[in-house]
Amino acid sequence: MQERSSVAELVTSLRAELNRYSPGGKLPSSRALVERFRVSPVTVSRAIAQLAAEGLVTTRPGSGAFRAEPRAALPAPGDTSWQEVSLSGDGGPEVVPRTVDASGVLVTLAAPPPGVIELNGGYLHASLQPERALSAALARAGRRPGAWGRPPTDGLPELRSWFAREIGPAVSAADVLITAGGQSALATALRALAPPGAPVLVESPTYPGMLAAARATGLRPVPVPVDADGVRPELLADAFRATGARVLVTQPLFQNPTGATLAPARRPEILAIARAAGAFVVEDDFARRLVHDDAGPLPAPLAADDPDGTVVHVCSLTKVTSPSLRVGALAARGPVLERLRAIQVVDSFFVPRPLQEAALELVGSPSWGRHLAAVATELRHRRTALATALGGELPELVLPHLPAGGGSLWLRLPGGGAGDGADEPALVSAALRASVAIAPGRPYFCAEPPGGHVRLSFAAVSGAAEIAEGVRRLRTAFDGLRGA
Repeated sequence: MQERSSVAELVTSLRAELNRYSPGGKLPSSRALVERFRVSPVTVSRAIAQLAAEGLVTTRPGSGAFRAEPRAALPAPGDTSWQEVSLSGDGGPEVVPRTVDASGVLVTLAAPPPGVIELNGGYLHASLQPERALSAALARAGRRPGAWGRPPTDGLPELRSWFAREIGPAVSAADVLITAGGQSALATALRALAPPGAPVLVESPTYPGMLAAARATGLRPVPVPVDADGVRPELLADAFRATGARVLVTQPLFQNPTGATLAPARRPEILAIARAAGAFVVEDDFARRLVHDDAGPLPAPLAADDPDGTVVHVCSLTKVTSPSLRVGALAARGPVLERLRAIQVVDSFFVPRPLQEAALELVGSPSWGRHLAAVATELRHRRTALATALGGELPELVLPHLPAGGGSLWLRLPGGGAGDGADEPALVSAALRASVAIAPGRPYFCAEPPGGHVRLSFAAVSGAAEIAEGVRRLRTAFDGLRGA
């Protein structure tokens, strides 16, 4: 039995037995629990620590564990209705919406109920995460001299150098700031580059987390449509002229949600349009390490060929490792770097040093390359399995583009009748009733969508068998809507 499973089972057993003891009563010794439940001393220690963290037991060094005193009853809730007035009021001359809509982000963050197949997930399934390598890296990191001390505010120099080399030879460690994952980096960049109330150009469709961060900062997202070759240059130039925007956020590689990659001919054109507008390009390079093994050579980041500092580059280790390894980077040149640095320091001081040390240990270990290769192969297998299952079971869903990277497929719902744009929420609800969770397309658009869409993840499930079962359940949900 895995250690984590043993700990959970022991916690459940001990929690059920606590009523046998009066408050302050002593629990059996660790040795007695080891013999009774046939687990290791480490398992007992971790189980007791979890119960202590829950406030159910207290521990006394040298004496053992005791049932905790009952907690005092919570006070009756007060009247918080006054907050509605305070939160909606803004005494400034420019009224900027202050509500924060995280619904589009929570779709991929919230764990589905037991038994529901997670075709809406935003992270790698546990079977694809390098858990052993991460555990080993964290253990080695904790033993490094000074590992628990205060790190440099910009990040560990060695980690900044590693990110700089990954971005390209024109980027140095001095151009890089270590961040708490890609979402934090995006939020910092948006705050640094545009004042509240300003327009920011975004791809349409695009990542809901970025839209939420922009709106939370008081920015006004303006859509620029994408096609199979990425953001459309002619529409981008029109949008800059019409809005006076000074920021474009783009995902040039395996764009979320479409999976498109910016065509080689468009890359210099996009940068030239932004330079002519005096605008920054925020490059969200989230999926570079989620490449599939049939993708061929990847284009370099836009930041790798940007001597004038037009591009603010965002990347992260989180997507290809674990949701909790929240280590990423911002790269920029020129005066904007100082503003990015100042905002990050004010918001969070620095990324915890043990996490940075663990990231260094991981990317410097022999297992890192093996992990990337295994993920590239497995994502390609799962992508093919999902596309094949959809083609056989649900040909009504249109797949405009088969991506060579990332962890999901973007599908257009058929028009006319059940499943059209107006019925997108109904399909999502019907799918959940059929025990399969899918992501609606509406949150990926900052304006009215051109039709109904859904995003299906193949990275967040256990493998091909679960993909096939998920599509079968989705077929059932689709048929139920048509028969309604």
